[in-house]
Amino acid sequence: MSGSPVAIVRKVLHSGDLGIVEKTGANDLQTLADRLAQQSICASLSRRFPKLTIIGEEELPAEETGEDLIENGQAEEILQKSCPAEYSGLKEEELVVWVDPLDGTKEYTEASRCLRHHTEVWVPHKGSVTSQPHSTALWLLDNVTVLIGIAYGGKAIAGVINQPFYNYQHGAGAVLGRTMWGMPGLGAFGFQLQEVPGDRRIVTTTRSHSNKLVTDCVDAMEPHEVTRVGGAGNKIIQLVEGRASAYVFASPGCKKWDTCAPEAILHAVGGKLTDMHGNAYRYDANVKHMNSAGVLATLRNHEYYVSRVPPSVLQALKSD
Repeated sequence: MSGSPVAIVRKVLHSGDLGIVEKTGANDLQTLADRLAQQSICASLSRRFPKLTIIGEEELPAEETGEDLIENGQAEEILQKSCPAEYSGLKEEELVVWVDPLDGTKEYTEASRCLRHHTEVWVPHKGSVTSQPHSTALWLLDNVTVLIGIAYGGKAIAGVINQPFYNYQHGAGAVLGRTMWGMPGLGAFGFQLQEVPGDRRIVTTTRSHSNKLVTDCVDAMEPHEVTRVGGAGNKIIQLVEGRASAYVFASPGCKKWDTCAPEAILHAVGGKLTDMHGNAYRYDANVKHMNSAGVLATLRNHEYYVSRVPPSVLQALKSD
């Protein structure tokens, strides 16, 4: 996914004209990048696989997609891998694709504002009560991802996470972006799996959608450290790259397009993603989009974290 959708996300940011629309409030935004990237992904997939069911985050009017938004490339190194036998006979009409064209939109818009006005942002430092200034908006761009998840029989079976601005710290001329992908039974690629040391509990949670229920649940995990970052895709990256032990979000904020791709990658490396009750989410075409009972994801020791969820949280967040 190095072509059109990712190029759109970068181009819109650097244009400074984000075309922001508030969907349900100031923390639920849509930009021109969201709209164009979703058009690009969905139209490109539909053209090649017309029988797919594709569900995107953004509600867009039906209109013809320009050829400049169509991605025709393919990754030969992926096509050379053997599909796990249990999936090799699937038909495209049996698959549901969940698309989040721009996960971490709030951080994306904040980064644009900082770049335009040459201001600094205040970033909570590892969940401490104090904050430290973080030069420029570049830290915010780590939170931005593009997510494409594939489901079969209600289960997430493959996922792609692209970080459009990965490698920014190497300055002008650096090759930007990376694609991480995975499939249970095949493996995960595009990153080096790392784990938090077993005697440490580091919890990652929301940066901008917190409330008492969320903080009570995080505290109940008895973490040694808390990191607050944006984007569901980025939080799963924290898990698989050894910067967090658990992703804890005790709130009905995430939706299926936020978790399908990350869940598939997490499963591919032995991790787990459930609601706060420990129940799996389903990704059938007809399910409700909201993950109403929160999100709990871990690389290891999932049962421990489920056991620590307070009764008040379980009472407030009913499992689907």
